[in-house]
Amino acid sequence: MGGNETGLATRYASAPGRLGATSTVLAFDFGEKFTGVAVGESSVGLAHPLGLIVAEKSAVRMEEAASLVAEWKPGFLVVGLPLSMDGTEHELTRRCRRFARQLEARFGLPVKLVDERLSSAAAKEALKAAGKGGRKHKLRTHQVSAQIILQSYFDDPGSS
Repeated sequence: MGGNETGLATRYASAPGRLGATSTVLAFDFGEKFTGVAVGESSVGLAHPLGLIVAEKSAVRMEEAASLVAEWKPGFLVVGLPLSMDGTEHELTRRCRRFARQLEARFGLPVKLVDERLSSAAAKEALKAAGKGGRKHKLRTHQVSAQIILQSYFDDPGSS
């Protein structure tokens, strides 16, 4: 290919309205200091770890989220909802719900809450299996957790 030509996959993926209700989706694994972020495309149904927001203050966390929303232009957002193993809510659940409401209000995007029980444990296991376990790769756990949360949404969107 030469000149201004683009590959078929690039042209197809960027064509507006292709594949019906296709949409980029950002997912967040909310934490008081570290918030993992993942991205996926609803038409493909695959999630990928994207990054980590390091912020203890809500305003800083929201500014980082704003940068990601501006860059990725998602159709909706997914937020992992931390629950106790018996399904009851706790303080972090309430903070996470507040974060989800703030995202929805600020960006005018639908926010879907997804049960995130055991996502951190699954992320640690996945990283360990990939040879990326231990302290050296601890911060990757949050973004892989976000990936697992988003993938669980793609696999079963009716459960949120």
